[in-house]
Amino acid sequence: MSATNLRTLAGHDTVIASESIEAFEATVRGPVLRPESPGYDEVREIWNAMIDRRPGLITRCAGAADVMHAVRFAREHGLLVSVRGAGHNIAGNAISDGGLLIDLSEMKSVRVDTATKSVRVEPGVTLGELDHETQAFGLAVPVGINSTTGVAGLTLGGGFGWISRRYGMTIDNLLSADVVTAEGELRHVSANENSDLFWGIRGGGGNFGVVTSFEFQAHEVGPMVTAGLIFHPLEAAGSVLKAWREFAAEAPDELTVWVVLREAPPLPDLPVHVHGTGVIAIAALYAGDPADGEKVLAPIRAFGDPIADLIGPAPFAGFQSAFDPLLTPGARNYWKSHDFIEISDELIGHVLDYADRLPSGECEIFIAQVGGAMGRVPAEATAYTHREANFVMNVHTRWRDATQDQECIDWAREFFDKTAPHATGGVYVNFMTQDEGGRIGEAYGANYDRLVKLKKRYDPDNMFRLNQNIAPDG
Repeated sequence: MSATNLRTLAGHDTVIASESIEAFEATVRGPVLRPESPGYDEVREIWNAMIDRRPGLITRCAGAADVMHAVRFAREHGLLVSVRGAGHNIAGNAISDGGLLIDLSEMKSVRVDTATKSVRVEPGVTLGELDHETQAFGLAVPVGINSTTGVAGLTLGGGFGWISRRYGMTIDNLLSADVVTAEGELRHVSANENSDLFWGIRGGGGNFGVVTSFEFQAHEVGPMVTAGLIFHPLEAAGSVLKAWREFAAEAPDELTVWVVLREAPPLPDLPVHVHGTGVIAIAALYAGDPADGEKVLAPIRAFGDPIADLIGPAPFAGFQSAFDPLLTPGARNYWKSHDFIEISDELIGHVLDYADRLPSGECEIFIAQVGGAMGRVPAEATAYTHREANFVMNVHTRWRDATQDQECIDWAREFFDKTAPHATGGVYVNFMTQDEGGRIGEAYGANYDRLVKLKKRYDPDNMFRLNQNIAPDG
């Protein structure tokens, strides 16, 4: 077997003798793939089709021991390292050109403890797979809104979704974790053990190590909830946004209401003549007694003259995956994001302007209502700091043809710049693209200096740099 070229942390290529790679292979249970290996191209594919990179070596980890050996092998040879969970992150940092990919996607164990209502989750698990296990017992962990998203990346960046206003962010429900550090050591972290590292992984991304197991607190949710969508024509979006703004201000923690502006997808419950036309959709979930949900949602359902009102009893797991068809792998994606305290009339004007000229049929502007329990956690309690935000906007630009790259990216950037005066300046790290390294300080705010010190302690050589990187030298 021939030697292999791999990229180093220093940025140049090095040749690793076949004997060294074979010795490494003997230490792990999972397969080690080279570029010529069967399955290599499938493993290196990730959600965002704009990212097309070729790792020099892939180790498909079967457990924590494999991760430890992979980190030690990378450290011994000074290799560039990337870490993949489900490969859903917009920035595409799971994959590098020429480096060692530590692939966790086959680590799929989920174990629910009904006595403590806790759940132990490995890093290859997706949100849908987690929901499948917890909903069997009428339980749920607050996670995101797309079932193919990975639990690991979502959690490390913070994590929020339909039940976060009631039960907090994903990181607020993290009880403990197992982390392989840059030294190749496995550490258990919690509020009482390695608490500084526990603080850092709750929002600090993959900067401090590779998490091989998460333990979450789960809550009684479902299996049925009150949820669904209300569609209005785009022409009514101004009045709908103002009504939604007032309605959201009075919403109890059990209720989360988001808005999405886009072209209408070909849903069977929408009239055919509406498909492909501009719409504003109100997406709502009430995580409480269904009878109460009907009453709470009545005012927004009574507003205006909707195209369709699809709110009613729904399986929680089903609503968690309701947007999956709009977020399938294989498209080109570029995001820009802002946090807001309030939705002003002027901000609404900008939203309407850019929603009226979406550069492709798959682009959308969504504004998530947050706050509630999320906002009652002190900003310094976790690495994620932006607890003051009441709304998070994601400008989700999505298209298929590479010749549209510049047009779509320019639209997103222009919209982002127009709305910046109304934003807090903060940003959710999981929504940051690969060209936004300059916003790291904004992502972490007053917590940034503490994170730099933590990075210097646990990863002084910046082995874990393929992320929204917190450099050890600040």
